[in-house]
Amino acid sequence: MSKAVLFSISFVLWLISPVFAEEKEAELEEVVVTATRTETSVESAPASVNVVTKKEMEKRNIKTLDDVVNELPGIYVHRTREVLDTPTDAISLRGIPGYRRNLVMVDGVPLNDPQGGGLKLGGFRFEDIERIEVVKGPFSALYGGLAMGGVVNIISALPEKREITFKTGYGSSFDRGEALDDLRKIYFSYGDKIRDWSFFVSYGYEDTNGFPNTLVRVTNPPPNWVSGWKYTTTPEGSPRWVVGDSGDQEGWNQSFTVRTGYKFNEDTNLRFSIMRIWGNSSYDDPHTYLKDLSGNPVWQYYVPTPGGRPNVLNEAMFLNGELNKDYMIYSLNFETKLKEAKVKMTLGLFDQDDYLFTTPCVGTLTACSPNEYATKTGGPGTTHNTPAKNYIADIQSTLPISFEFPYLGNHILTFGTSYRRGEAKTKQYKLANWKDEDSKTSLLYETKGKDRIFALFIQDEIPLTEKLTLYLGAREDWWETFDGYENYIGKPDYPKKYSDSDASSFNPKFSFAYSFSDETTLRGSVGRAFRPPMIIELYRSFMTPGSFVYGNPDLKPEKCWSWDVGIRHSFWKGNKVEISYFENYLEDLIYSRNTGEYIGQREIVQTINAGKAEVRGIEFSLEQKFGKYIRTFANTTWNDTEITDNPANPLSEGKKITGIPETMFNLGIEFEKDPFSASLVGRYRSKVYGNDENKDKKEGVFGSYDSYFVADAKFTYKIFKNASLSLSIDNLFDKKYYYYYLEPRRSWFLEFSYKF
Repeated sequence: MSKAVLFSISFVLWLISPVFAEEKEAELEEVVVTATRTETSVESAPASVNVVTKKEMEKRNIKTLDDVVNELPGIYVHRTREVLDTPTDAISLRGIPGYRRNLVMVDGVPLNDPQGGGLKLGGFRFEDIERIEVVKGPFSALYGGLAMGGVVNIISALPEKREITFKTGYGSSFDRGEALDDLRKIYFSYGDKIRDWSFFVSYGYEDTNGFPNTLVRVTNPPPNWVSGWKYTTTPEGSPRWVVGDSGDQEGWNQSFTVRTGYKFNEDTNLRFSIMRIWGNSSYDDPHTYLKDLSGNPVWQYYVPTPGGRPNVLNEAMFLNGELNKDYMIYSLNFETKLKEAKVKMTLGLFDQDDYLFTTPCVGTLTACSPNEYATKTGGPGTTHNTPAKNYIADIQSTLPISFEFPYLGNHILTFGTSYRRGEAKTKQYKLANWKDEDSKTSLLYETKGKDRIFALFIQDEIPLTEKLTLYLGAREDWWETFDGYENYIGKPDYPKKYSDSDASSFNPKFSFAYSFSDETTLRGSVGRAFRPPMIIELYRSFMTPGSFVYGNPDLKPEKCWSWDVGIRHSFWKGNKVEISYFENYLEDLIYSRNTGEYIGQREIVQTINAGKAEVRGIEFSLEQKFGKYIRTFANTTWNDTEITDNPANPLSEGKKITGIPETMFNLGIEFEKDPFSASLVGRYRSKVYGNDENKDKKEGVFGSYDSYFVADAKFTYKIFKNASLSLSIDNLFDKKYYYYYLEPRRSWFLEFSYKF
C-alpha cells in the first residue's frame, strides 16, 4: 500500500492549497429528474444524488458502463473486468447487497432481467448516453420493487445539431497474459436535427483475446512423479494445488442503437429508441502446469487411495464453457402538457432472446453421468438458454395545486400508475459435443414462470417556506406470480405445476430539504422499500458440486425500512462538501437453508424467507475546482453491516453481509486545457466476504474477494479541432488481486477519436 499512501498524501497536500481562500462564484444549476420524478436541482433535491455527464465520462478512463459510477460515494460495483458480462455483475447502493435490490434503468426501462434481476452491462456505450443519475436510499415509493438501495438512471438525449463521432482503439497488457490482451474497439455514431425531427444511430464493437483468469485446483496433492504444481489454499484456508488454468477468456460485444424523436411544440414531444446488444465469451486452449519425469505435459492421473476416494485428475477439469447473449431494449417516451398538468408516459420492453451457456461434462459435477467426461477436442456437455421478457408501462402527471391554508397553500402533486409484466423460461439440453451448441440430443431440465406488478403512486411536494420543502409520497404495489412450471426429465414427482401466489406492499416515504443559504442545504428522509421474489427464486432448481438448491413458490417479498440525513455545503469558489448518515433495516431476506437431507452426495438446500440484517453507514465527499482547468475530488464510504437473525444458518448471525466492503474511498484529479486533458483516479475497497459465516478471510487466492487499491490514468491530446488521441492505463501500480477470479493487471489502451 506504499504507493497508495503516497498517492493519498499527494492528493491531500494538493487540496490544502491556498487557493481555497477564493470566493465562491455562481455556477449553473444541475437538474435531475430521478429523485422526485420531476425536474429538481441537485442542490435542493431531498436525497443523496450524484450526476455524471457525458463530458465528464469522456475525461475519465471508462471502459464499461459500470466504470461510470464506480467512483461515486456509497456505490460498490462488483464485476470481473471482462468484455462480456459475468454472473457477478452487480451495483450495490448503501450496503444493500446484490443486483436484485438495486434498480438500474435506461430511459425508464429496467435493465434488471425478469428471471433473476441480473445486470448485463457489457456492451453499453457511454457515448450513447447524456448522463447518469444515481439516487441513493429507498425508492420503492416512486419506483416499486428492486429499488431498496436506490436507483441508477441512464438517460439518453437527442442531438440539437448534426453530430458525427468515430472512435477506434487498441490496447493490451504490459506483460502478456496478465490483462485483457489485444483489446480492440470501434465506435461510430451519427445524429442530426431537421426542424422538429431528431434522430441518432450508433454502432459499437469490441473484442479481446483475454487472459487466463480461471485457475484449475485439486483437493489432493499430485503424485510424486508429477511436477509444476503450485500450492495454495481456499479463502477458508483449506489446502489446494493449482495444476493449470482454463485458457485465455476471450470475448466480443456488439451494440446497435437507433433513436428518434419529434417535437410537436414547446410542451409536447415523442421519442422512440431501439437498442440491441449481443456478444460471446469463451476460452481458448487450456494450460496444464504439470509435467511427468520426462518433461511431457500431464492432463490426467488416477491414484488409488486405500480405504478412501482415489486421487483423480481429468482433462475435463481444465475445460470451461461458452456464453452467448443477445437482447434488445425498446422504449417509447411521450411528454405533453394538459392545461397546468405535465404528463409523461413510458412504454418499454426488455427482450432477452438469447442467454446461453454451454458446459463440458465433468462427471456428476456438471449434471452429467458419472463416467461422462469431455476432452479438449469435444465430448459430451450440456447447454441451457434463458429467453426472458419484461414489459413496462408507466404514466404520471404533475400538477400544481393551491389551497388557502397557512404554510400549506402551494403543492406540486405527482401521481400515476405503473405496470410491469415479466416472463422467463430455461431449457437445459444434453450436447453430443460440448463445443457445438447445435449438437443437442435430449432435454434434461425445463423451468418457466411469469410475474406482474400493478402499482399506484402519489407524491406531494409542499414548499412550506422559501427555505423548507417537504415531500410526502406513497406507493401501493400488487404483485402476482403465475404459470410456474418445473420438470426434471425422467425424475419422480416431475413435472410440477406450481400454484399462483400474490402479495401487496404499501411503501410510504417522507423527505425534506432545508436551504440555510445558497451554500448550505440540509436534507433527510425515511421510507419503506420492498423487493418481490424473482422467478429464479420461485421456480428454478439447480445443482452445485455439493448441493441441490430448490426454489420456493411460497416466498414472500423482502422488506426494508431506511432513514438518512445529510448536509451539502460550499465553503468557497468551486468547492462542494457533502456528508450523509444512513441506516437500513432489512427483513424477510430470501436465503438458502441447508436441510440436512441428501440426494446421493449432494445436500438439499431450500430457498426461504429467513434473514434480517442491519446496515449503518457514513458517506463523505469533497470536490474542489481550481479555476477553469483543474478538478479534484475525494469521497469515502463506511458500511457497518450485520446479519441480525437467520434461522436458516444461525452461525451467520452477527457476521458481515456478503458482497459488501466495509470501507471504500475514491480520489482523483482531472485537468483540461486545450490541447491537453488528463485524469488520475484511485480506488480502495476493503475485504469482501463471500461466505455468510465470514470464514473466507484469506486473501490473494483464487476464490477470494480481496481488498485492493488500484489507480487508473488517462491522457488526451487534441491533434486538431475535431480529432484527439488518448492513452489510458488501467491498474497503474500493477496490483494483483482477486474478485473470485484473478483480476487484470496493468494494461494500456490507445484510442483515436474524431468528432464533427
